[in-house]
Amino acid sequence: MKQKNTDVALGCYLFFKRVFDVLSSLLAIILLSPVLLVCLLVKWLEDFHNPLYISERVGKDGKTFKFFKIRTMRPDAQEITKQLVQDNLIEMNGPICRIKNDPRVTKFGKFLRRTSLDELPQLFNVLNGTMSVVGPRPPLPSEVEKYTQKEWERLQVKGGLLCLWQIEKNRNDLPFEKWLELDMEYIRKRSFWLDMKIILKGAWAVLFFSSGE
Repeated sequence: MKQKNTDVALGCYLFFKRVFDVLSSLLAIILLSPVLLVCLLVKWLEDFHNPLYISERVGKDGKTFKFFKIRTMRPDAQEITKQLVQDNLIEMNGPICRIKNDPRVTKFGKFLRRTSLDELPQLFNVLNGTMSVVGPRPPLPSEVEKYTQKEWERLQVKGGLLCLWQIEKNRNDLPFEKWLELDMEYIRKRSFWLDMKIILKGAWAVLFFSSGE
């Protein structure tokens, strides 16, 4: 009986979470569309290349989907990456790559990352159901290929715009093991109230502490 009640509670939570995702993302798209359009225009004027970056990410249960962002890197970022690899300038944090003072990021790209405005197109991911407002950040397929069985557990739920580790002040300095720990904590404790807490703290972090991914 306890398991049945737990399943019902989880089902209700997931239903209302999806309703919230649809309504909040649709409202945000309507309200923030002028900001999004201006950012896309400025990014295009910076180097006259496609300002929208579309990549493949891994979502719930390992399913891949198209992930939207405003491009923050130079058009020749792939070539620069090869040189960085040769020069051993890429740091590994578990399966995650990190580069200090990343030379691939443009001047306007740094602003977009610092303000998290590059994430605005992901509102369409939330609207179409491939992401949620709250959930672990969706990883790249190349990262998932290196996952251990334990790390695979973070793919039990949809990826999100915000997660527990993102609302930490020093989020960019956290090791991947801490990311995983916080993601698993969220999966165990997820609830409507925890989601609201993360959303409110996430908004505060973007306004006062944000330094981008």
